[in-house]
Amino acid sequence: MDIGLLSVSLNVYSTHRIAEEAQRRDHYIELIDHMRCSVQLGGTAPAIYLDNEEITHSFDAIIPRIGTRVTAHGAMVVRQFELNGVFSSASSRGITRARNKVKTLQLLSRKKIPVVPTLITVNPATLEKQIELLGGPPVIIKLQEGTQGLGVMLAESTRSARSVVDTLLHLDSDILVQKYIEESGGEDLRLFVVGQQVVGSMKRSSATGDFRSNMHRGGSAEALVPTAQEIHMAVKAVKHLGLGIAGVDLVRSHNGPLLLEVNASPGLEALEAATGKNIAGEIVSYMERNVKIKRSF
Repeated sequence: MDIGLLSVSLNVYSTHRIAEEAQRRDHYIELIDHMRCSVQLGGTAPAIYLDNEEITHSFDAIIPRIGTRVTAHGAMVVRQFELNGVFSSASSRGITRARNKVKTLQLLSRKKIPVVPTLITVNPATLEKQIELLGGPPVIIKLQEGTQGLGVMLAESTRSARSVVDTLLHLDSDILVQKYIEESGGEDLRLFVVGQQVVGSMKRSSATGDFRSNMHRGGSAEALVPTAQEIHMAVKAVKHLGLGIAGVDLVRSHNGPLLLEVNASPGLEALEAATGKNIAGEIVSYMERNVKIKRSF
């Protein structure tokens, strides 16, 4: 199988591990910097170029590892591969959906998946009443396009929440306000979904003095055995978003597990370290199964 690995660098742990596992199984895998790709439309047929080299029909499958700040261009390249019949581990539509936290929560809430109570607003005048509807402060304020714990703030009072919201709206930032699940104790869960299975899970705990459990913010992680309900939620969320591979973040509350967000390009390093599992190998196995299915028609 010939695989295009859409990423900006092989020096990233997750990208390197996927390439390593693909090569170990005798697949050809090539790093494709999607930021150097162009799509040519019109003429006899649309074409995809990496610099000056046409790569339209060079791969049986692609694995997108698209960075947050280049989602639009990356998804456009993925879409063109899809239109040319190349299997992708994440649909272009799924990538753009998952990158917008509001769209993700709107869709999954409509699909009856329990999500953290969330407020989407551009009206600071009604903020106090709306925060009361969330259960009152403290609340979490997030940038819609934030990642790795960046752009996530804890407001311990309505007054501080108003100040943060006023500032962000003045800067023309898209934000959402979420209920702070105090009983979670600064912990959340990451369930890694490949296809229709959860292949690895971990519990992430925040560093002392921080409410964010992200590993990039100094948090710690340990292996986790998720409940049947948590597994069902994660698999269902990934399916509805149109992703084949994703990291699903949940938080445990007094009312059961609640979905925080879905990551379309989840990292492997912390999860493989915490669980001892070969997550990269699971990704390559998923590609093998689906390319065989595609070719059988």
